[in-house]
Amino acid sequence: MNPIKPLLAGLLLAGAAAQAASPADLPYAWRAVAIGGGGFVDGIVFQPAVPGLTYARTDMGGAYRRDTATGTWQPLLDHLSLADVNLMGVESLAVDPNNPDAVYLACGTYTNPAVPNGAVLRSRDRGRTFQRTDLPFKLGGNEGGRGNGERLAVDPNDGRVLYLGSRFAGLWRSGDAAASFQRVGSFPETAWRREASDGPLPSWGGSDGKATLAFVLFDPASGTRGQPSRTVYVGVSVVGRPSLWVSHDAGASWQAVPGAPTQHRPMRAALAGDGRLYIAYASEPGPHRMQGGAVWRYDAPRQAWADITPERPSATLPFGYAAVSVDASDPQRLLASTAGRGAGDQLFRSTDGGATWRPLFPAARFDASAAPYVADTPVHWLYDVKINPANPDHALFTTGYGGWETLDLREADAGRPTHWRVMSSGIEDTVALALHSPTAGVPLVTALGDYSGFVHADLDRPAPGNPKPPFFGNTHDVTGADAAPEVIVRIGHPRDGGRNLGYSLDGGNTWRAPATVPDPGASDGFIAVSADGRSWVWTPRGGQPHVSRDRGDTWTPVKGLPAGTRVIADRVNPQRFHAVALFDNTLYASQDGGQSFSAKPLALPDGPVTRAAAGSNNHSNRGDDRGGQDRLYATPGREGELWLAAFHGLYRQHADQGFLRLPGVSQIHAFGFGRAAPGSDEPALYLVGTVAGQYGVFRSTDGATSWQRINDDAHQWGLILQVSGDPKVFGRVYIGTHGRGVQYGDPATGRSMAQ
Repeated sequence: MNPIKPLLAGLLLAGAAAQAASPADLPYAWRAVAIGGGGFVDGIVFQPAVPGLTYARTDMGGAYRRDTATGTWQPLLDHLSLADVNLMGVESLAVDPNNPDAVYLACGTYTNPAVPNGAVLRSRDRGRTFQRTDLPFKLGGNEGGRGNGERLAVDPNDGRVLYLGSRFAGLWRSGDAAASFQRVGSFPETAWRREASDGPLPSWGGSDGKATLAFVLFDPASGTRGQPSRTVYVGVSVVGRPSLWVSHDAGASWQAVPGAPTQHRPMRAALAGDGRLYIAYASEPGPHRMQGGAVWRYDAPRQAWADITPERPSATLPFGYAAVSVDASDPQRLLASTAGRGAGDQLFRSTDGGATWRPLFPAARFDASAAPYVADTPVHWLYDVKINPANPDHALFTTGYGGWETLDLREADAGRPTHWRVMSSGIEDTVALALHSPTAGVPLVTALGDYSGFVHADLDRPAPGNPKPPFFGNTHDVTGADAAPEVIVRIGHPRDGGRNLGYSLDGGNTWRAPATVPDPGASDGFIAVSADGRSWVWTPRGGQPHVSRDRGDTWTPVKGLPAGTRVIADRVNPQRFHAVALFDNTLYASQDGGQSFSAKPLALPDGPVTRAAAGSNNHSNRGDDRGGQDRLYATPGREGELWLAAFHGLYRQHADQGFLRLPGVSQIHAFGFGRAAPGSDEPALYLVGTVAGQYGVFRSTDGATSWQRINDDAHQWGLILQVSGDPKVFGRVYIGTHGRGVQYGDPATGRSMAQ
């Protein structure tokens, strides 16, 4: 999952300057808008010492612990601030089998030179609090190979010892329970230095000619309690040369395992109770499409290898294998998963150590009621599968949209169907690209990366499915009409070959595609809808704005606007639209329903905005970035009144007069309106940024004269892209994050109210 990686990379350095937050001035209660999964859950780890205690990691949305009583997942990293957003991508997760309260997270989203190094977060209370160990290298939790096995592992015989396989810096060891790490000098550089025979650096990563370490695995039978395990395996993501390495003297020396396959890359490995090692191999590190793969079994005492691949990839159906899992109660019972299989991934079952296999999905029954949207998507990115060590009937597997679980796995051994249900309740791993809370009707409509967006009639229950037609792979923008809230329009990338715009005339209950679109090839951009819902102005990203006044039957080019200029509708007068080219110092206005625009100087009181003033925020010249900064807003209920949320400050224009700068605001990442407080004629304002030197989420009920911080240190969610109040309920606010889905908050005192 990676819909706006460049924006995140650009903001990582800016986030480092954000000040630490202090306790909220206005207590709020926060909950996630229920979608269920939505992103790549790329690893699951059971704590064998506590039945049911389970952890999950995601590529850009943090890590989770499963509540053993309710089955819902609890986020562990919502406390991370913008300054630490790079740590929201979890590269690997490890538990200490002898300490049920210990959990470790290897965090770092990108290896881009501009972003900070990674860190290991260590907890002694199951992830409720963490201590941090900074690393001298970067991790890539949202880069290629993120679905590989656990690179971080705790020695099951000595919990003080951890190994961490890095992407490009070799193997590292801790002897003090992750308080510090030192590079393992004995691990041969030839194991992870790329050779000329390896070919060009793959697109999924590579730095200084190094190769990624894919997993670390201890053999618990090789040691005694209190002494480090003597046998440690390390998988290296290379082809054509040794990729499986082993130490038999607790890391003092390392050797390539003789006879190991070299045709494909090792992905994940599992060690059975009888000492046999099972490894899944694939042609690519993933989660991209694969050309080939296999599953092999290694009998360590005999140093004998056996190819036990369940199904051979072919030229007409290429795929690899991503994961293999062993039943802790019976070393003969296995699960293995494919990866990058175009027809949908498959899960195979063996009860004889891999001698024979049967596919589970053809006869399986799937219940998507906990996240109905997943019924639209085949099983894909199946990069981890685990059998519960405390219950051989319970297994979970991960996907690009969350995951599934069964409680009757052994039914397959008798030739009967297995039953699977969505296991992702509590996991929210989407990226919000736009939020629309209509003036009447449903609470919220979302535009999300990787999805068709959702109409949320109940914030605490998943929506009934993706709105369609058309069916979008990404929804880039969504908005509606203030005076005609039943009209909602969204644009995105069509997944079914249809139109790239969809609209609803009944508040999101049903959807249709227009007869035409101005640019069928455009998959991105912004949409504005007049107050009465009759005029739509669509600006494809970087393209010519077009207007339709007949629900998309016809479109005409807008006159007077430069290409790529984002347009907003006046919230009262349906004939008026507004636009700004911030770095060109130009304000645009339309009085004819968006058909033509006139221009005038922007005339800010402190002079034109320069790119230097905008900071390292990755803006375009037209203010069409993904967040709420450097954008123009029209005030609800007031004709012609505008707000300019620049990255460096907030400006307000009253009824076509000049802009005034509001004091106290020095940085804006997102901005929006909500219902006015009782007795006030000013709409509530919501802002994500820095006010009076403090970064956070703020609310103003007096026209930006004063602000109150409404989030707290436990609710920061890394990077926030969107914020919007609810025009129907005073105090309610929606937060669109980069990887933690959409959050909503109400005053904890219960004083939110509809009027």
